[in-house]
Amino acid sequence: MLETSEIFGSLGGFLLSSFSRFSCRSWFPRRRRREEMAGRGGGGAAPAPKQDELQPHPVKDQLPNVSYCITSPPPWPEAILLGFQHFLVMLGTTVIIPTALVPQMGGGNDEKARVVQTLLFVAGINTLFQTLFGTRLPAVIGGSYTFVAPTVSIVLAGRYSDIVDPHEKFLRVMRGTQGALIVASTLQIIVGFSGLWRNVARFLSPLAAVPLVVLAGFGLYELGFPGVAKCIEIGFPQIILLVIFSQYIPHAIHSEKPVSDRFAVIFSVTIVWLYAYLLTVGGAYRHSPLKTQLHCRTDRSGLVGGAPWIRVPYPFQWGAPTFDAGEAFAMMAASFVSLVESTGTFIAITRYASATPLPPSVLSRGIGWQGIGILLDGLFGTANGSSVSVENAGLLALTRVGSRRVVQISALFMIFFSILGKFGAIFASIPAPIFAALYCLFFAYVGAAGLSFLQFCNLNSFRTKFILGFSVFMGLSIPQYFNEYTSVAGYGPVHTKARWFNDIINVTFSSKPFVAGLVAFFLDNTLNRHDDATKRDRGYHWWKRFQNFEGDSRSGEFYSLPFDLNRFFPSV
Repeated sequence: MLETSEIFGSLGGFLLSSFSRFSCRSWFPRRRRREEMAGRGGGGAAPAPKQDELQPHPVKDQLPNVSYCITSPPPWPEAILLGFQHFLVMLGTTVIIPTALVPQMGGGNDEKARVVQTLLFVAGINTLFQTLFGTRLPAVIGGSYTFVAPTVSIVLAGRYSDIVDPHEKFLRVMRGTQGALIVASTLQIIVGFSGLWRNVARFLSPLAAVPLVVLAGFGLYELGFPGVAKCIEIGFPQIILLVIFSQYIPHAIHSEKPVSDRFAVIFSVTIVWLYAYLLTVGGAYRHSPLKTQLHCRTDRSGLVGGAPWIRVPYPFQWGAPTFDAGEAFAMMAASFVSLVESTGTFIAITRYASATPLPPSVLSRGIGWQGIGILLDGLFGTANGSSVSVENAGLLALTRVGSRRVVQISALFMIFFSILGKFGAIFASIPAPIFAALYCLFFAYVGAAGLSFLQFCNLNSFRTKFILGFSVFMGLSIPQYFNEYTSVAGYGPVHTKARWFNDIINVTFSSKPFVAGLVAFFLDNTLNRHDDATKRDRGYHWWKRFQNFEGDSRSGEFYSLPFDLNRFFPSV
């Protein structure tokens, strides 16, 4: 009789020889040929699909179905309404950041209203500069959450702890913040106008851009539904109405002119704001906790009472800035992180404005003007730095209007309502959960813009899958570790005696798009980059012809400076 080992040995040899004959290379083509032969024959087999049904969707370097691109403005009445809509959307960040910072700085409602007014005024100027002389994209330049952490570090500095008078403390902290922002602005000004960022952006491929743009939108999920849930009876109806107006009603009424989807923000915010006002005056929150009243009531922002009727912000309105080397280094780290995040948002805006990929020289020029924007923040005293507004980039997708003129009109609204303080404060008093509901849609649109660049990449390549998966995962995981550690311990994982060094590391690695973009950029440019097949897999050949104005005539049409100003900027 055969022993057990001999039986299993014979069986293993038979299976090994069988699988060697039917390997993955030979088995699947044979099976497909048999299925095709069965389809051609009778017996009720399904006919072979038509050839056009098997064709993939064509790659588009410009997004189709955009009603108005950069250089094609809508009619003036429509453009004014769309500009006002952009103004409404950017108010969320403009109000939320000072509301969080000013009380910690020692200020009250009067100081908060003036900071909001100043931030709105400077945002309008920076938006005009960016659309006229920067990238010339329809990009709104507003407050940035990236600068909140170093500002809080300045607030907690030891030299301000002995000040008893709250107003005096506010002025001293504001001056320290101004000095740090002025120094930090030089980083983006030098990197942008010298052309250094142009040299970096030349190595950026669609594959490396996907994680950066995706997390520039999806990475802000903490500002979405968690903010809605702070007053669910207001925030959740805002989400529902926004989706109904923008997605369902246009398909239900079959109107030739897009109205409900293009002005969905105005319609939905007006309805929910009125609903929140009726709840407030009806006494729905009369006996609610103070935290609930602050988030739900329409009369607890303190902006209307604290804002002056007419006031023009001016440089050094809080006094002469003060400078501290450690605080300046920490703010420079936030400036560099903001630079990378803005790059991702600029790329998303090019998609929704139906523009061609951004030439590296134009991107570098836009970063330089963003640095000038941070310099203005420091001069005027906004307590915060500037970057590209992600929510307004998402609004471009919702309205399908990427016109430069619309965003310039919104900048004029910012300047106008910042000077007329009372009127601007009325709009700024919209409850924060309404803005959080808008973010749920707008941030999702920006993240989806990053996913759209996958069409340029080979998704059947294991190299592509590794870079995408690893960079996105690390972009979520590393900042989560830093944030969890900070929330438990009260300070970041890096906790040395040098506070400025702690702030640099903790601020840098708490940014999801920065970490994801850094990992993807490094891997994409070091893993078999010179291989011809790899160049096509990463999609670099699609963007190579847009490296300068000569490669594609459309680039000059979209991004050339007016009045022949190109000669003043060597980065172009």
